[in-house]
Amino acid sequence: MSESNKANREYRDRLFKFIFGNPNNKAWTLSLYNAVNGTNYENADDITFNTINSAVYMSMKNDVSFLVDDAISFYEQQSTFNPNMPMRFLIYAGMVYSKYIERNPSYHKYSKIQQFAPTPKCVCFYNGATDVDDRLELKLTDSFAQAERSDVELKVTMININYGHNRALMDACKPLKEYAWFVGKIRENREIFETLEEAVDAALNELADDSIIKPFLIDNKAEVKEMCITEYDEEKTFAQQRAEGVEEGRIEGRREGRIEGIKEGIKEGIKEGIKEGIIESVKKFIKKGKLSYDEIADNFDIPVEEVRRLAAQMS
Repeated sequence: MSESNKANREYRDRLFKFIFGNPNNKAWTLSLYNAVNGTNYENADDITFNTINSAVYMSMKNDVSFLVDDAISFYEQQSTFNPNMPMRFLIYAGMVYSKYIERNPSYHKYSKIQQFAPTPKCVCFYNGATDVDDRLELKLTDSFAQAERSDVELKVTMININYGHNRALMDACKPLKEYAWFVGKIRENREIFETLEEAVDAALNELADDSIIKPFLIDNKAEVKEMCITEYDEEKTFAQQRAEGVEEGRIEGRREGRIEGIKEGIKEGIKEGIKEGIIESVKKFIKKGKLSYDEIADNFDIPVEEVRRLAAQMS
């Protein structure tokens, strides 16, 4: 096994990161950066990936970050709409800037002289099935109970990269356009073929012969299939878990409501039942141990402190 393939197996996660966060594909990352920012940098070696724990990606899932043009870009791909992205990016940025200061002896955080650091740029690339605008701006203060009193703000630009959206951006970055087409074609093929593997194979075969990313995807065909299947399974599993939690809640709610025998009892019973159903679903994911507490909290839209509390109860 080559060192490149070994590294890919160590840090691979989602297809977007595998393509645009791979040190071997810096030219594609630079092309994406130029398309997003309207720049025309040509030297891919200008890119420096921010390394956390000896991997391109940070310990939190779904993140790619790199330094170029005196700016740190935080890129994340999401297949479900998540209004909590600014909070996640705040955590990502804290981790990266902490490492940046630690590794730059010229930066003196206790100095009386103003110190300067690279400018953060936060972008979320969305390609979920729910239709959203081509561009959205998400703000950290929207997640605060008293936004007007906040001393902290962070903005995330959400870009819809479903094929057919943001045409100018796609035309400026051919690897992104091909990635968007490939993901869209897999979705189409899932309606035709029995298995997801067949859908991926067909999409690969249908990629144009002059495709920039096709040789890379074919050379890493096994990894690409596994990532596509993993993403699909996660999406389907979360949807099922949410549905099960809500249904369990409804059943429990009806039971509680009948016992109380009053309208308020029904309302409270359903509410409590849904809560219990979600808690049981969360416990299942904690027990599996495949996702971080932050990821579980994001997918079930509950505070990460609640996930930690449940995990402590289970230990």
